[in-house]
Amino acid sequence: MHTAHRQYSILDKLCLNVQQGLRTLLGPIPDTGRANPADSLPEQPLTTTEKQHSAAMMRVNHAGEIAAQALYQGHALTARDPATREKMTQAAFEEYDHLRWCESRLAELGSHKSYLSPVWYLGSLSIGVLSGLAGDKWNLGFVAATEDQVVAHLEAHLARLPEKDVKSQAIVKQMQADEAHHAEMARGAGGAALPEPILKLMGLTSKVMTLTASKI
Repeated sequence: MHTAHRQYSILDKLCLNVQQGLRTLLGPIPDTGRANPADSLPEQPLTTTEKQHSAAMMRVNHAGEIAAQALYQGHALTARDPATREKMTQAAFEEYDHLRWCESRLAELGSHKSYLSPVWYLGSLSIGVLSGLAGDKWNLGFVAATEDQVVAHLEAHLARLPEKDVKSQAIVKQMQADEAHHAEMARGAGGAALPEPILKLMGLTSKVMTLTASKI
């Protein structure tokens, strides 16, 4: 039976975003039904050094997924076009998988999530809201540029993960494919190319988060 879509007020949207934020940071993380690509792979013996190395990279990836959730939620909050808002909401839902997979792998490696997760979330939510206020084409353009940077970042991680850590590699490979798809989605929906100074600032911000999250 067809039902009319509910029209959400600004207060409704803010409350929903608070709920999503708490779920992202504290759980439980929604299960989309997609299997963890590492589940069917055997756990290979890793040295303590290799475990610590893998854990540092997966902690960075987990922090990146916290930031991605916040960005998409900020974009959805300020998107003008309902179709754009729906794309942002769907992409955020799909990326819950990444959050679950990274969290699970960190537990298997005997390590912790970044203690600065609330900082990554609030900072990225602010960026998402601001880029959304600039207009949907810039909103989508920011998503495409962000995902392009994430794809390159994950490629670097694949080259640096221990050869025997096939479980982390499988997760990162699937994440990379999903991020590339989200970038193309944003461009196909009308995302504009961002000015070079903004791209450089995004790259600098990413480096700061990567360095910090790998340690804390």
